[in-house]
Order: sequence, then structure tokens, then C-alpha cells
Amino acid sequence: MAKYTGPDCRLCRREGCKLYLKGAKCNSEKCTLNRKYAAPGDHGKGRKKNSGYSIQLREKQKTKRYYGVTEKQFKMYYDRASEMRGVTGENMLVLIERRLDNVVYRLGLGTSRAMARQIVNHGHITVNGKLVNIPSYLVKAGDVISVKESKRDSELWTAVKETKNLSIVKWLSFDNTTLTGSVVSLPERADITDVDIKEHLIIELYSK
Repeated sequence: MAKYTGPDCRLCRREGCKLYLKGAKCNSEKCTLNRKYAAPGDHGKGRKKNSGYSIQLREKQKTKRYYGVTEKQFKMYYDRASEMRGVTGENMLVLIERRLDNVVYRLGLGTSRAMARQIVNHGHITVNGKLVNIPSYLVKAGDVISVKESKRDSELWTAVKETKNLSIVKWLSFDNTTLTGSVVSLPERADITDVDIKEHLIIELYSK
């Protein structure tokens, strides 16, 4: 099965870092990593020497799980990035950052990428005035992302409207009163700072 249906916190424990899969819980004392830092399984606390391949694989798995994409999608972004000018690893991360579900999450409309993906799937989001329910849709500079007008009175958006100081990345802008954001510019590699991603390891893995 392509979709993971187990506990999200188990993935964070496996990768040994916060992947921010549970929204507000990840930034609270209830975060599972505060209590169980070892990897899941009977041998999670065991010591073993990681091979070069396993280090590369774990970096790929961590990044894939952080963004919530499937293996097929992740490989597709690598293939597309390798055909672009510039550094392949940076191009790959920028492409994934441009996904609509990620943008909805970055705008603060969803507390996690999983929630943002569901919001898009359920038809709450418009891009340049047109309904878009495809989470993998890639935004462009100048695009206007907004909550569909007929959905704005939903209880789902009450907390967002009342939040005055949303933490928005610099390549996006957002007006919480109208629930409308815009893509000021395309993201850059330097904008991805919440998780330590070593993209060169992923490129080395796929290049074999």
C-alpha cells in the first residue's frame, strides 16, 4: 500500500527528528520524541554502524515523509529536477515546496501537511479564482491562493481569522481577514530551515 496508515509519531521516531506531522502537538511537551527518542521496534535502542547506503536511504525517507509524498512522486521530482539548470538537489526541494498542499500549510491554513492536503482535496482552495483540488499542483510566482468564498464562514477558518501574527515564510504573503495569500516569489533552498535536509545524499542515492 502506497499510503502510510500507521502512527505519525512512529515516523518521527524512526527518522530521529521532528517531521511536524501532528501539527501543534509537535511543538508541545506532548511530542512523542520528548518521551521516546529511540527508533521503534525491538532493536530500536541497539547500536549499529550505518552503511553509506543506509545513511542515504534514511535521508530520502526522512524528506519524503516530511513532505508527505509517495515514492513515485518523490522520484518524479528528482527526475524533473535533474533536467533543470542549477543544482539538482536544490531544484528538487524547491519543486516540492511549490506543491499546493505545502503552500496551504505554509500559509497557516492547515496545522500539518496532511490537514492541508485534505483541505485541498475537499475543494476549499482556489488558485487565481479557480477551484483546484489537486494537492500536487505547482504554484507559480504571482499566484493568488484563497479559501473558496462559499467556505469562508466554516468553523474551520475561525481560528485562522482570529490569529494576528501568523508565521509565514518570506516567499508568501497572507491576509487572514480575507483568507487570501499570494506567492510573492518562488521559494529558495535557504527558505527551508525547519528540518535539516541533506539533499546531496538523496542525489547520491538516486544516481547509483
